[in-house]
Amino acid sequence: MLADKKANHPAVAIGCFFMGLKLLGSAPLRRFVIVPILINIVLYSIAFALGYYYIADLINHFIPSWLRWLNWFLWPLFFACFFSMLFFSFMILANLLAAPFYGRLSAKTLAIITGQTTPIIDPPIAKVIWAELKRSLYFAVKAIPLLIISFIPGLNVIAPVLWLLFGAWSMALEYTAYPMENAGLLFSEQKKLLKNVRFGAYSFGGVVTLALTIPVLNFIVAPAAVVGATLYFNQLRPHNR
Repeated sequence: MLADKKANHPAVAIGCFFMGLKLLGSAPLRRFVIVPILINIVLYSIAFALGYYYIADLINHFIPSWLRWLNWFLWPLFFACFFSMLFFSFMILANLLAAPFYGRLSAKTLAIITGQTTPIIDPPIAKVIWAELKRSLYFAVKAIPLLIISFIPGLNVIAPVLWLLFGAWSMALEYTAYPMENAGLLFSEQKKLLKNVRFGAYSFGGVVTLALTIPVLNFIVAPAAVVGATLYFNQLRPHNR
């Protein structure tokens, strides 16, 4: 599938996410987001608690002594790095549990914005979970080099930036997967499509990553990202020209 190049504009991608936040409270979508939000509240609350008690010590441990004079600059970067790693882990678990609900949420969103009246058909749970596990494995493999860099003195200075870029790409792949799977696109096709609109994909994933670090807001970010990703995928398709 060819991508509509207008979707490569960062403003289009970011706008879709904020529109997803706006639509999340609409009556037709409410029943599709209750369970995912409850899952996120529990898991992200645990992540915040762990982060509050442990991340500061980890940051101080991994900043080399000869760079301590740059703490005012490096501390926020390393906080972002380890915070992203922690939330990335909890995001995988939360999305694995909520995956069956996100597919339906995406289908309902598409029905609303296109005016479709086709009944929503739930795919087999095993298929949904397998797709989520396959994405998680892809993310885990890609994260290994970043983990190695994060533990190498000197090189770990650039690790936070690399983690943020990786997080943005991962979030774009994660949440656009639901509308793309509903459209019958395989994971390899999903990656290929997003690579054609890298600026848009990184922009969408970046704003999602940033929103996930905001307390309380992060409880609803994932379902809002599913809705926003569905809007974004609708922009990607050539019929929108």
